Amino acid sequence: QVQLVESGGGLVQAGGSLRLSCAASGSVSSLNVMGWYRQVPGKERELVASLASNGTTSSADFVKGRFTISSDNAKNTMYLQMNSLKPEDTAVYYCSYRHFQYLWWGPGTQVTVSS
Repeated sequence: QVQLVESGGGLVQAGGSLRLSCAASGSVSSLNVMGWYRQVPGKERELVASLASNGTTSSADFVKGRFTISSDNAKNTMYLQMNSLKPEDTAVYYCSYRHFQYLWWGPGTQVTVSS
């Protein structure tokens, strides 16, 4: 089992920045893919960015140039630096951890961007 806890969400004005953190604990493996997803009510959860244990990253087009995913492997913690936030970035942000066919989710953290 892997436990994930997100933090760093909150209320910010448009153009501002936030940094989300996701701390992983439990049976954390050196082979994994971690990711950030977001969801707004009535819509499907969508991928924001992902980071594989080999260092490969990917991000959705709507956040390229604004959001950066990174990790501190010594702390088993993943980050999402979000800059130039827009009201449409308002959502619950979820951390995910995948190890082969196994997938775990954090409880989510709310990000609200005011105009």
